[in-house]
Amino acid sequence: MFIKKIDILNFITDYRKAPNEIKSLSELKAHLKVTDDTTLLPMLEEMKQLRTLREVEKNGERAFQVTAK
Repeated sequence: MFIKKIDILNFITDYRKAPNEIKSLSELKAHLKVTDDTTLLPMLEEMKQLRTLREVEKNGERAFQVTAK
């Protein structure tokens, strides 16, 4: 499966219902059906550097929140 950044952003947030939603790394992987982190993790790092995503903690796990779309 080909992962797109917009798929990640759309899963994390819904601007009408939950604009500040936080999704854990495991939730992201489950939703995107990712079994290998080699494509997902670099994409998340790039999005953090671009300040599109912010890394936070949710229930003791790495999680992400959208800061700009």
